[in-house]
Amino acid sequence: MSVTSGAETAGSVLDDFIAGCRAAAGRCPDPADCVQDVAPLMARLIGGAHSFLKPSHYRADPAHYARNAIYLAPDRSLSLYALVWLPGQWTPVHDHGSWGVVGVVEGVLEERAYMSVDGEIRRNEGIRLKRGGLVLLPPGAVTSFVPNPDHIHRTGVPAERARVVSLHLYGRMMNSFHEYDVERGTRRLVDVPHQDS
Repeated sequence: MSVTSGAETAGSVLDDFIAGCRAAAGRCPDPADCVQDVAPLMARLIGGAHSFLKPSHYRADPAHYARNAIYLAPDRSLSLYALVWLPGQWTPVHDHGSWGVVGVVEGVLEERAYMSVDGEIRRNEGIRLKRGGLVLLPPGAVTSFVPNPDHIHRTGVPAERARVVSLHLYGRMMNSFHEYDVERGTRRLVDVPHQDS
C-alpha cells in the first residue's frame, strides 16, 4: 500500500527520492552498495523535507516514539517513515533484518551501538552483546546500516534534549524487528506498528 500517491507528490523531492531508491535497490544486490547509493539521496531528501512533510508526519505519542508512514512500496521492497521522538523516548535494543538509511530533519538523535561477542547471531538465546560506540546525529546527518551481521542498536533522545524528527528508509516493509534483552541474552521478533499518514 502506498501511503502517498504519485499524483500527490508529482515532481517533488519525495518522488525523486523514491525513484532513486527503487533504482538503487534494483541494481544493487549487495546491501552495502544500496546504502552507498541511497545515502546521498537521503541527504537531498532531508534538505527538502519541509516541502513534503505534512502535519500527520509530525505526530508524536507521549507513550513512545512514533512511526508515521510516508511511503510503503506496493511490493513491500521499501518503506519510508518519519519517526518523532519526544524527550526521553528510546527504542528497545533491536536489529532491522534489512539495509537502511536514516536522515535527521530536526533535533539531535542518539544512537547507542551493541555488538555480538560471538559473531553472527543464529539463535534466539545465548546471545552475548557488548556495548559499542555512541553516535550523535544532528540535523542534516545521514547514517546507514546493513544486515548479516545485523546492526544492533538503541536509538532515542535523552530527557534533557529537544524533540527529534528523523526519516528512516528500509529495504523492506519494516513491520517487525528483533528486540534484544541484553541481560538475559535473548531476542524475540516483535511487530512494529506505524501510523498511516
